[in-house]
Amino acid sequence: MVSVTVWNEFVHEREDEEVAEVYPDGIHAVLADFLADAGHDVRTATLDEDEHGLTEAVLGDTDVLLWWGHAAHDEVRDDVVDRVVERVHEGMGFVPLHSAHYSKPFKRLMGTSCSLKWREEGERERLWVVEPGHPVADGVGEAIELDRTEMYGERFDVPQPDALVFTSWFEGGEVFRSGCAYRRGAGRVFYFRPGHETYPIYRNEEIQRVIRNAVAWAAPGETVDVEFGNVDPRE
Repeated sequence: MVSVTVWNEFVHEREDEEVAEVYPDGIHAVLADFLADAGHDVRTATLDEDEHGLTEAVLGDTDVLLWWGHAAHDEVRDDVVDRVVERVHEGMGFVPLHSAHYSKPFKRLMGTSCSLKWREEGERERLWVVEPGHPVADGVGEAIELDRTEMYGERFDVPQPDALVFTSWFEGGEVFRSGCAYRRGAGRVFYFRPGHETYPIYRNEEIQRVIRNAVAWAAPGETVDVEFGNVDPRE
């Protein structure tokens, strides 16, 4: 069992009727439900909670943090971002989803703008598995077909991934690195692109499988004690 915190700014669902029809209880509720069904210990946190729901105690008890944000990236407090990044370096897994590419924690961990091209026209997407041996792709076929999505296109301004697990093709012709695995300090980061708020993508069983796999992969494993600081010479 993995201790998972699902963070969602929870803005669109309360302000946009179209989004509320797709995710009436919030995107975080759908994510939390299928992760709990997989046997994980799941809590949720949202932007308007005290310290955005990400207190030191909560993060200290979190193995993997999922992050969904879009409209309110700038409203996330910098001291909370510092706390998240520090926990990732200590070993907490971090799974930013879709437009969380622009979230403060992800940009801080990547050290780049994380910018990209985008277009929202409900285009078809084919999510190709390009690293079938990676644990995040476990149980997934050659590709996942999504009938209506928001297009994200290259260039995606992120560092070269340690492993590229998924590459998307869109009917408009663009391609995108949609499943990027990184290590940051002792922590693992997996960016996964699908999930625009006006499409029920997080109800797709294949997408749910990938996210479950990402949680399992990003969860901390056995740690090794490492000595830092001033030391006496060995010789």
